[in-house]
Amino acid sequence: MTYPIEGSCQCGGVKYRLLAAPQMVVACHCKECQKLSTSAFSITAMVKATDVEFEGEMAEWSRLADSGNVSGAKFCPTCGNRIYHFNPAEPDMIKLKPSSLDDTSIIQPSAHVWVSEKQDWFVIPEGVKVFDKQP
Repeated sequence: MTYPIEGSCQCGGVKYRLLAAPQMVVACHCKECQKLSTSAFSITAMVKATDVEFEGEMAEWSRLADSGNVSGAKFCPTCGNRIYHFNPAEPDMIKLKPSSLDDTSIIQPSAHVWVSEKQDWFVIPEGVKVFDKQP
């Protein structure tokens, strides 16, 4: 894979460049991520905040996670696409939503989390780590 990789929201109002490989790519099966993705799970790429450059205005929303941490989200105020999630207590890391990348070949989850809430019809591939909840 050659970096940087560019990405954007659906309307193009928010653009970004991923400058380096993610530290990890995870599929989350919690009910909140199912609502977010309107699918069986949501994909997250854990990246250093310094490894992404953003352009365009983003709105912010947050909720309290089961862990007691704040789960913040940045999204395009025009089309609503989530761009990334973050924990304000960990400003050096962000949870990029990589489906908005122009080249999605990096989306190869090495772990599936919150499988205790996964859809029964989805079969997790062999060879990846599996966690009932958040590790």
